[in-house]
Amino acid sequence: MRRRLPQRGFGALLAIVVLVVLAALAAAIVRFGGVAQATTAQNLQSARVLQAALAGIEWGLYQAMKGSWAACSQASQTLDLGASTGFRVTVACDSRAFNEGESAPATPLVVRIYTIDAVACNSSTACPDAGAATAAGYVERREHVQASN
Repeated sequence: MRRRLPQRGFGALLAIVVLVVLAALAAAIVRFGGVAQATTAQNLQSARVLQAALAGIEWGLYQAMKGSWAACSQASQTLDLGASTGFRVTVACDSRAFNEGESAPATPLVVRIYTIDAVACNSSTACPDAGAATAAGYVERREHVQASN
């Protein structure tokens, strides 16, 4: 009769399985951390480009209301905020005059409506930049406002 030998190697197989599972878990954690970091960076850039667009709106309103933009006759102007923020803002203005009743008998009250459109982006050329729109890290924001004088 033969003697049965005790089985060996089951512990080694279990250790390999545990190591593979732990390695997969570590890889998933590293990948998730990288995605979270990229998402946070994109959110920060989005907040900055919003502030640049709002600055363009404020600048356009100031230019239109003080009258230095010649009643918005120029097509658009570019604010280069690249030195301080890395963004460019293209600001366009349109204005229309409307008669709103009378300021005195037989004298029409003219109200001018200004439409300010600002497009901010982190492009090095112009905003909007169709060529850079698919590039990683490109952000763009458009803001639009109407005001009367």
